[in-house]
Amino acid sequence: MKKIINKKMYDTETAQVVGEWSNGYPCRDCRAIEETLYRKQNGEFFLHGWGGANTRYAEWKGDMVYDGDLILPLTFDEAREWVHKHLNGDKYEEIFGILDEGDNNRTFLTITLPALKAAALQEAAEKAGMSLSDFIDTQINIG
Repeated sequence: MKKIINKKMYDTETAQVVGEWSNGYPCRDCRAIEETLYRKQNGEFFLHGWGGANTRYAEWKGDMVYDGDLILPLTFDEAREWVHKHLNGDKYEEIFGILDEGDNNRTFLTITLPALKAAALQEAAEKAGMSLSDFIDTQINIG
């Protein structure tokens, strides 16, 4: 499936499958959902989801509802959350590396930036395959 979203191409044929999940209902059940997480060559993540008529993937055709599918671009953090929720810890570490649970020296910081700069920063972090926090951390040399 190919889809252009916000002037970006998302193609399930050329992207790498990162993980797959199903809610376990048979495919003919109106509640069935199957999702596949992909990573593009530039590091961006997207989700291809399919679902029955009683799911968020349903499609209306006239006055009838049918199963449908959808491509959803994900931020790096959204992809990490999806993997955390739907896959196991080994797969999480394979995709994102080992979690550093011992770093208590981090501080929560709220900043404001012009929208274009914030978007460019987020895009650079996604291309690097990093969270925004980790990307900024690598860009600052102090000491």
